[in-house]
Amino acid sequence: MQLTSKQSIASALALASCSLLSQQVSAADSAESGAVNDDWKVDAAIMYYGEQDRVQAAEAIGNVQKAFGDSSLLDMKIVVDSLTGASASGAVAQSESQTFTRPSGDGQYTVATGDTPLDDTFHDTRVQLSANWQEVINQDWTGNIGVYGSKEFDYLSMGINGGLERSFNKNNTTLSLSGAFTNDVVDPVGGRPVAMSEMVFRGDYGNDADYQAAFDQTRLAGDDTKQTSDIMFGVTQIINRNWLMQANYGLSSVSGYMTDPYKILSEVDINGKTQAYRYENRPDSRLKHSVFLLTKGALDSGVVDFSYRYSTDDWDIQSQTLETHYRYYFSPSMYGQLHLRYYQQQAAEFYQPFLMSGDAIPEYASADYRIGDMTAYTIGLKFGQRLSGGHELSYRLEYYQQNPENNGTEIPGQLQNYDLFPAVKAIIAQVSYSF
Repeated sequence: MQLTSKQSIASALALASCSLLSQQVSAADSAESGAVNDDWKVDAAIMYYGEQDRVQAAEAIGNVQKAFGDSSLLDMKIVVDSLTGASASGAVAQSESQTFTRPSGDGQYTVATGDTPLDDTFHDTRVQLSANWQEVINQDWTGNIGVYGSKEFDYLSMGINGGLERSFNKNNTTLSLSGAFTNDVVDPVGGRPVAMSEMVFRGDYGNDADYQAAFDQTRLAGDDTKQTSDIMFGVTQIINRNWLMQANYGLSSVSGYMTDPYKILSEVDINGKTQAYRYENRPDSRLKHSVFLLTKGALDSGVVDFSYRYSTDDWDIQSQTLETHYRYYFSPSMYGQLHLRYYQQQAAEFYQPFLMSGDAIPEYASADYRIGDMTAYTIGLKFGQRLSGGHELSYRLEYYQQNPENNGTEIPGQLQNYDLFPAVKAIIAQVSYSF
């Protein structure tokens, strides 16, 4: 599916900059001890993500690193995940059952009275491959370059990335510049819907041929593309032997097809009764800015970090994220870690939970709660144990909840009887092994 719970490239670049710094420190430590780091390092993990009555995902992750002396590092990663379950279509609940045409046009599904419409055709398998080469050019400069590819049934993404870091002040200050470009190909099941067109139903036509002709009128032929360019500037400052700080600024420009072809809006009358369903439409360009601040410190028996991220874009989506991790070492070989995260988002300017019958059809509109007003929080625990031979085994369990909110829309008639903004609750469990 086009829009799933995946990290944005900008977030990945932020993580990569942190990772690059830690790898430099590791290389320096190895050099000081006289060791030659030429062994393979392998990280493997299995993760489960499950929403209550909605999407379920299982993911296998493999990461392999190979060091070539003290100056070069090859990092390769594979991710395979499978998603099943039901995803909110964007339509609103009603006082009678509702029938919807499946995205393929082949068949229908029915939603019971009072239930939030969920599309039960949500299923996909994704395979993602990436590789990155890091090179310590000299004592002041480090560079990296990488490639990325991801394939789903209806979505293909290919990208390149690279970055440079410059150390100053006896390696206590590091400036970084990184960038990435991706090209995505979108080929939805059943084709791309015509923007804001009405859903058609087999029961309204006397034969299959007439229905198919009407359905085809709501679809555009062929696939479409989307391009994303990201750039990030960062600075990391070691404050003292126990604390460091990091600040990043990210700029992301996206152009092309950004509509979710599987999302719809209900068109309701003044009594809240649905008169039609329309396919959503989103702008074909988006410019995003983000600022990220992090402080991390070593305590007597653990490590703690605090971070803040602010993001804004020309869709009028603004978000703020507060996050912290606290790792406590019960012994030299065993630790526990607490994770807390809070997220707040302001809706896109074209977000509407529904359309009103009789009003002019807008150029852009979406009822996707993921671009609406919301708050979300995560609370989690992780336990890890270092084993013999430098191996490590860890377990992570987290609870995640999204709380969509009304963006100020007046709710008509029968819709006041239903929860149009239900919370989404999920459990995340992961087991990881490093050797």
